[in-house]
Amino acid sequence: MTRILRPEDQFHVGIVAEDFDATKDQLSRLFGFEWSAEMGGPTEVSLPDGDAVIDFRCAYACSEGPAPRLEIVRRVPGTFWEPTPGSGIHHFGYWSDDVGADTAELQRHGYVTEATRKGPDGTLFFAFLRSREQTGFRVELVSRAAKSALEHAWSNAG
Repeated sequence: MTRILRPEDQFHVGIVAEDFDATKDQLSRLFGFEWSAEMGGPTEVSLPDGDAVIDFRCAYACSEGPAPRLEIVRRVPGTFWEPTPGSGIHHFGYWSDDVGADTAELQRHGYVTEATRKGPDGTLFFAFLRSREQTGFRVELVSRAAKSALEHAWSNAG
C-alpha cells in the first residue's frame, strides 16, 4: 500500500458551520472546548474556474495535548466551503513540507484540486483536494511554515 500522507502530520479536522457562533457555543457547552480568536479575512485563492477572493474565517479549539485539533470554519456561500450533510466533517488537515509535491501525488491517486493559495515565495501555501470516490474524503494540505503561527493562536483562547 502506498502511503502518501503520514498520520503524525494530521493536525486538524475541519467542520464548516452554518451558524459559526452557535456551533462553537454548543461544542463549548457539551465538550468543554475553548477557542482561539477568530482568524482569517479576505483570502485570494485559485479555484477550478478561476481566481477569487473569499472571506475565509475560522477558529481552532485550544486544548492541551497532541493533535488533531478541531477547526470551525464560517461557511462561504457558493463555494465548497458549505456545511457537509451527514457527519459534518468537511476535511482532514495535514502539515506538508511541499504542498505542491503532495498535491501532485494526491492527484495521481485520483484526488481533484478544489482550491489553492500561493505563499509569498510563489509556492503553494495550502491546497484543498477531494477524493473522486464515494468512500473518500477532502484533504487540506498546509505548509509546515504556518505551524508556529497556528500553535501561537492555539495557545491563546479568544
